[in-house]
Amino acid sequence: MLSAEVERYVALRQRLGYRFGDAARQLRAFARFAEMRGDAYVRADRVIEWATQASTPRTRGIRLRSVEHFAHFLRAEDPTHEVPSTGQFPKNYPRLSPYIYQPEEIVQLLAAARRLFRTYPLRRETYATLIGLLASTGLRVSEALELTLKDVEAGSVILVRNGKRGKSRRVPLHQTAADALSRYIERRKRVPAQDQHLFLSASGKRISRSMADYTFRTIARLAGVGAGRARPCRMHDLRHTFATRSLEACATERTAVSEHLVALSTYLGHADVKHTYWYLEATPELMGNIARAAEALFVRGQQ
Repeated sequence: MLSAEVERYVALRQRLGYRFGDAARQLRAFARFAEMRGDAYVRADRVIEWATQASTPRTRGIRLRSVEHFAHFLRAEDPTHEVPSTGQFPKNYPRLSPYIYQPEEIVQLLAAARRLFRTYPLRRETYATLIGLLASTGLRVSEALELTLKDVEAGSVILVRNGKRGKSRRVPLHQTAADALSRYIERRKRVPAQDQHLFLSASGKRISRSMADYTFRTIARLAGVGAGRARPCRMHDLRHTFATRSLEACATERTAVSEHLVALSTYLGHADVKHTYWYLEATPELMGNIARAAEALFVRGQQ
């Protein structure tokens, strides 16, 4: 059965030190898809069929390459397995322009989260706190969902364990965010759950990324935020918003900008400061501000 082969492959990769979270979920989804159609081996046409069902070209490429590596692994033992060609979907895609939330839109999102239908007692507080934490810290969604109760240190610092590329870091909180998180934790501790994750689903376990994204889209609709846009608002855009607003608030002196970028890169957990520089061109408004600041610096330098 393909599902058993997926588990064997995932276990091997994880023993070699790979986190392999998202890729494992992709492979399990593919195995279910293929087995429902009676496949006992990887078939190239079935992989293409499954990958094509993704909503964006980027996701189709990710799906295809995930199964490609898995298929190579299986084919080394049994040539009956077919390796799909990845040429159908290009590997490089332009980064999506982020949606930068206005302050009042974040307030609307928080209010809408508190109006969610209570499918479990702490649902409203969980999503309101999650959104507030993402907006005030710029954490990756996956990092926030992995937080446990013990990762909140002294109420004002969060320990992010095994962030992107396995790096850990400490993230200080603004006092207002720390106070809101403390209030939530007091309620969270009353939940009779063995799982120690900070944010729990109705099952009493860690919220999955897919469920978090689905619920956020519901919240955005309730709030009327991003209505009429071709691409729906994303929870991840809260991280983009945090970074952009941080840079907008930066002093315009050259040294201050450079130091601010390095500090922001560390705070966001970027492996390379070049990923932080991307935010300088992410929004036309920010680019305009930078251009005006640069022009002012040049004029002063000529005087």
